[in-house]
Amino acid sequence: MTELKPPYLAFDPATRRLRLDPHEPAFFQNPYEAYAFLHGASNAFFWEEFGFWCFGGFDDVNRLLRDRRFGRQNPAGIPDSRGIGQDRTHLSAFDGIEANSMLELEPPVHTRLRMLVNRAFVSRQVERLRPRVEALANELIDRFEPGGVDLLPAFAAPLPITIIAEMLGVPVDMGPQLLDWSHRMVAMYMHGRTRETEDTANRAARDFSDFLRGYVAERRKRPGEDLLSLLIAAQEDGQKLSENELVSSAILLLNAGHEATVHQTGNAVRSILAQGGDPRRFFASPEATAATVEECLRFDAPLHMFTRYAYQEVEAGPGIIVQPGETIGLLLGMANRDPTAFAEPLAFRPDRADQKNVSFGAGIHFCIGAPLARLELQVSLKTLFERLPRLQMAEQPRFRDTYHFHGLETLAVRI
Repeated sequence: MTELKPPYLAFDPATRRLRLDPHEPAFFQNPYEAYAFLHGASNAFFWEEFGFWCFGGFDDVNRLLRDRRFGRQNPAGIPDSRGIGQDRTHLSAFDGIEANSMLELEPPVHTRLRMLVNRAFVSRQVERLRPRVEALANELIDRFEPGGVDLLPAFAAPLPITIIAEMLGVPVDMGPQLLDWSHRMVAMYMHGRTRETEDTANRAARDFSDFLRGYVAERRKRPGEDLLSLLIAAQEDGQKLSENELVSSAILLLNAGHEATVHQTGNAVRSILAQGGDPRRFFASPEATAATVEECLRFDAPLHMFTRYAYQEVEAGPGIIVQPGETIGLLLGMANRDPTAFAEPLAFRPDRADQKNVSFGAGIHFCIGAPLARLELQVSLKTLFERLPRLQMAEQPRFRDTYHFHGLETLAVRI
């Protein structure tokens, strides 16, 4: 059955061209209505507001994330929809960080950086953090006001930023400043950014970098057990991270180590409370808890679009030829609701037999922090609902006008 076309979008089936403003409130509050229509009309379409082909089928997104003919590193500085290749002299600090970020690089440099950083994020290392995450979740809940609280600043945000700050060995009381720098830098990836956005992101990148260089210098003199010290000492075949690579890696880990987890925590609480009944039923065992977190990741993902560059002429989909340097958009949130990949895709079903998602990506750029994010979500959500099983929404939560990063403005609850 083809879903009804939402009134805020226009789609031409002959050319597969979509007109849909990502800042349309009806869309960013509930993108799944548009996704359901597009799944019935075409899983691949040219999104005019972005200026590139987008793919929302689960198999297509999974395939293209793994296709080495596409990548994150802009080939030969070709201008693109993000402004890369144009005059960026005012973005020297921001671009300096991106130039050494494994998220934006391809092999062989990406491989070397990832191998050096990955040792801190393998599952057995992350598992050691479980008692600390549980203790922190309980500490945060103990601080809640008796009547009600906004869970985003009181719980969802401080937990992951505290954990990643402790891992890196930077002051936890710097958390609010780290969050502010991160938000300003992440704004560079939003649709319709302005010169003011760019100038603000560049200042944040410069200040963030200067802050971390001071701690890197300190750790070189007095190494500890923290991640910065481990990254300084890490070697692979006699190679070490340069200082620029070290700073970029630390900023990436700080930004990625909380941004998506904050959004996913809020989205997950909203999804679970919407089911009604006793939320503790979703966390009755470690297996049930893990399955619930995976369903939360599928059901309402925190990142809805990830882009890739073509490195050669490629037929990305039937009749869709992209040229070297052109961008494609991979719609993770849409792929996670694909009716050809999931039974009852619109239903929240942690016990589903077809449990999978692309919320952490796939291929060589699969999220390096996925084990940490999963553990934080498992522990924090289980602790929250076991401590406060009668938690209720105090008001209808609204999503922010940031389509790429799908997260709530506030999450006010009654205790």
